[in-house]
Amino acid sequence: MPSLLDPSGLLDRVRRDAERSVLRTRNGLKHLAGVGRPAMTQTPKETVWSREKVELWRYHGGSRRLGPPLLFVHSLVSRSYVFDLAPGNSVVEFMLGRGFDVFLIDWGVPDELEALNTLETYTDGYLPEIVEAVCETAGSDSVNVFGYCMGGVLSLLHAAGNPGDPIASLAVMATPIDFQEMGPFTTLLQDGRITPESVMDDTGNVPADVMRNSFRILQPTADVTSYVNLWQNLWDDDYVASHQIMTQWSKDHVPFPGACFRQVTELFAQRNLLSLGRIPLGGRTVHLSEIQVPFLNIIGERDHIVPPAANGDLASMVDSDDVEELRLPAGHVGLVVGKAAQRRHLPAMADWLERHSEART
Repeated sequence: MPSLLDPSGLLDRVRRDAERSVLRTRNGLKHLAGVGRPAMTQTPKETVWSREKVELWRYHGGSRRLGPPLLFVHSLVSRSYVFDLAPGNSVVEFMLGRGFDVFLIDWGVPDELEALNTLETYTDGYLPEIVEAVCETAGSDSVNVFGYCMGGVLSLLHAAGNPGDPIASLAVMATPIDFQEMGPFTTLLQDGRITPESVMDDTGNVPADVMRNSFRILQPTADVTSYVNLWQNLWDDDYVASHQIMTQWSKDHVPFPGACFRQVTELFAQRNLLSLGRIPLGGRTVHLSEIQVPFLNIIGERDHIVPPAANGDLASMVDSDDVEELRLPAGHVGLVVGKAAQRRHLPAMADWLERHSEART
């Protein structure tokens, strides 16, 4: 009867485990010491417009063969560099490679000077100026706008409330519409057990730690799971590098401007007006049905921050003849970060954008 153990195979496994043990020790020490972290946000860019703490970046490195230019609108409460984490793991790099002229808004880090910023500050103030700046810089008559999470909400309200702005197409991703489906922190706001004033600091804003913890309660065991996975893969240099990048970004939140947070609490969390498609802003009612440009709604089927149910009936609220919904097997961040994003999610988004673009000379 043959042996159940192959001596050569057993020796290879022992050798592999020994090598991984050495690598695990080396990478563990580097991780604890905070050394050897991968460089981030390496795609060349320039600031082409700014006002107060807000900056508009234009990226270099692609052919810019397609137009109109592509403007990414990020959330107010996290860092915009999630769009350009590292080479090979960058939305910006990918879209440049597909031939788009890529712009990204960075909202900056609010302090007491931004405490009075309202939704209108962004949707009727900054965004119309930024769209104009993109057109002027790129030499284009219009812009393709792409909003992510809270940036998607801002993009919707801007497009609906300013129908004369030169928006050629609008895509939103992981965008909350029905706040009844937004989880524990929103429920506490709805019930009045948490008030905006109770979570604001002396600057009049909601501190970054409060925002970070509000996301953490959606997945209470996420930190433990993350460290377990890190330990199991500590021998893998690529895995460790990706973990360090994502850990840094996920903990790098910014304060939420106080006046805007009050509006979000009243209009969205408590009255859930966004789910009705009618929102009072700037002395008028903004109707999402005013959006008549080609529209793409992107949903992460595994999104725990903005669950699919929280997207409501968004696709039916706009009044466009060209509406598509793209459902992808990804979480909130996995839509744009990681190997699956590079292989599947971003190509699907770029295909839609390319169908709504044209060749530039």
